[in-house]
Parts: sequence; structure tokens; C-alpha cells
Amino acid sequence: LGSERMENTTRGLTNQFVQPPWRVALWSVAYSTVLAVAVFGNLIVIWIILAHKRMRTVTNYFLLNLAFSDVSMAAFNTLINFIYAAHGEWYFGQVYCRFHNFFPVTAVFASIYSMTAIAIDRYMAIIHPMKPRLPAKATLGVIVCIWSLAVVLAFPLCYFSTIRTLPQRTVCYVAWPRMAEDSFMYHIIVTVLVYILPLVVMGITYTIVGVTLWGGEIPGDSSDNYQGQLQAKRKVVKMMIIVVVTFALCWLPYHVYFIATGLNKRLSKWKYIQQVYLSVLWLAMSSTMYNPIIYCCLNSRFRAGFKQVFRWCPFVRVSSYDELELQSTRLRPCHQSSVCTSILSKDKSTRGNRSKPNSELNNKDS
Repeated sequence: LGSERMENTTRGLTNQFVQPPWRVALWSVAYSTVLAVAVFGNLIVIWIILAHKRMRTVTNYFLLNLAFSDVSMAAFNTLINFIYAAHGEWYFGQVYCRFHNFFPVTAVFASIYSMTAIAIDRYMAIIHPMKPRLPAKATLGVIVCIWSLAVVLAFPLCYFSTIRTLPQRTVCYVAWPRMAEDSFMYHIIVTVLVYILPLVVMGITYTIVGVTLWGGEIPGDSSDNYQGQLQAKRKVVKMMIIVVVTFALCWLPYHVYFIATGLNKRLSKWKYIQQVYLSVLWLAMSSTMYNPIIYCCLNSRFRAGFKQVFRWCPFVRVSSYDELELQSTRLRPCHQSSVCTSILSKDKSTRGNRSKPNSELNNKDS
């Protein structure tokens, strides 16, 4: 992720990637925005989940893992990728060269398989609601397995990474035994395992779940609050589908780029290839910043958490309803509690027609 483009230029004696200052400045703003939003947004998500007992669910533990992988890649690789891609000069030494090639594949693997685990968890909760959910230890075990497999997949990048000092610059690249063939084959394997396969699994899973939620009745669900539970489950599934689609769209041009340049070596010498690469790299890196925005927009509890963090802003108002959203105890339905009714009545002007039971019943699914 970032140095593969340089492999085709390590034999050159000059740096062909020098850009005018104004263009570097524009790209710097773009990449810095991704870094700032991704780091702060995902750190807030991590805090919301860890600091509130009500948020410690199976789904949210996987969202925690997803946020951790995103914030790590944003912090350790986004600007480094940009600096190297913009200047064509490696300034960071041998050790970081290995980490620079190794960690992004590890983090992306952890991200997409966390999404896959959430999709399977939603499938089990909705299609087989009578079966027991994953306990906390089993969830932790799945997360450990995800990271272990990610390390195994990315290890060749760490092992073969090296730096090379040319007459006018230093490059960091993966010195495969058979440079062209191994590099292309490895990227095909990564594309299949870290993009196509999990997206196919999630596509099938969410299709089945979607047909059940929007086209029929939830199996085994005959409670009096059926409609409230149905709406709560739909909200969670809709949010996760948007997360998955966003990830897929952000990374698609990146994988297409490397497959295309692997099949046609002449593309790497095209006049505007550096700008194309910086564009697809920015889009891929930007995938780390969208999830906190999606959670805030589509989930009332995450939105309440973000309001607490930004309550110092003059235009952010934390209502009594927001305070209740993250409490560890479940509240009784409003029609059974005069206290609940009086609290919600204070927020009626700002909440509109929002229904509280739907939020309460979302305890297992948010």
C-alpha cells in the first residue's frame, strides 16, 4: 500500500515524481483532513464504546476493533504514504519501511473482517434469534483470530521490504524474488482475500437479512413490541450496509489501479499516473474517516456520545434524552413511567416525533 508504485522506478537515476509546490499544498490539505477526521472520529467511537456499559455489545466490540484498525492506519500510514507518493523519496529508514508496507494490509484485513463478523452476527441474531449469542470471551477470540490471520497475510511484505539508495534519492519497496510476477500475484491474492471474498459473504448475508427484515416477519419474534424491535433491527442493518458499501467504493479504484498497472506496465510511465495514484490512494485512505460520521448520523446512542464530546460547542445541545441514551440500565417504556414521560416532554420541541421505544429496544442491536 504505498510503495508498490515505486518498484517500477527503482532502477531510475532521477526523481520523476517532483511536483510544483501548489499541487503539493493541495494534496497536503486533502490528506491532512483525512488524518484529522479519522483519528479524532475513531478515538471518540472507541471512547463511547469503552466508557459506557450499555454500548458493550457483540456488534459494538467488532465496531471497536474496526475503529482501532482505522485509527491506527490513519495515524501511522496516511501522511507517510502521501509524503512518499508525492516526493518519490523515502526519508524514514529501513525499520519503518518494513512497517509501512506491512501494517496497512494488516489493518485493512482487520477492518473488513470485523465488518464480516458483524454481518454474520446480525444474520444469527435475526435469522436464528433462539440460538445463543457470542459471549464476550468468544468475541475477543474472534478478534484475536482476525488480527493473527492479518499478520500472516501481510508478513511477506514485511519480510521482503527493503530500502535502496540511488544516486539522487532513496526508495522503499518490496524486493520480491521475482519482482514483476510475485508482486502482481500477491496483489491478486490480497484483492481476493481482503476485498472480493468478504464482500461476497457480506452481500449474501445482508441480502438474506434484508429480505427478512423488509419482506417478512422476524423468525421467532412474537412480542407485543414487534414493530419497535423490527424498526430497531432495520436501523442497525441499514447502518452497517452503508458502512460496507462505503468501504467497497473507497477501495475499488485502488485495487483496479494495481491490477491495471500490473497487466500493462506502460501505464506506470504515463504522464499523469502520479496524480491518478494520489487520487486513488486518498480515496482508499479516506475510508478510515467515514465510519464515525455514519455512526453519528444513523445511531442515536453514538450521536449522544458525540454530543457529549462536543458539548462545549455553542451549536451542540445535549438534551435529557441524549443523557438517557447511554445510561447502563434499561428504561421502562414511557407509558409505564411518569418520570420518563416528564423528561421526554421537556425535549419534545427538539425531538419532534421521534419514538423512544424504538431506541430502547435497540439495546442488543446497537
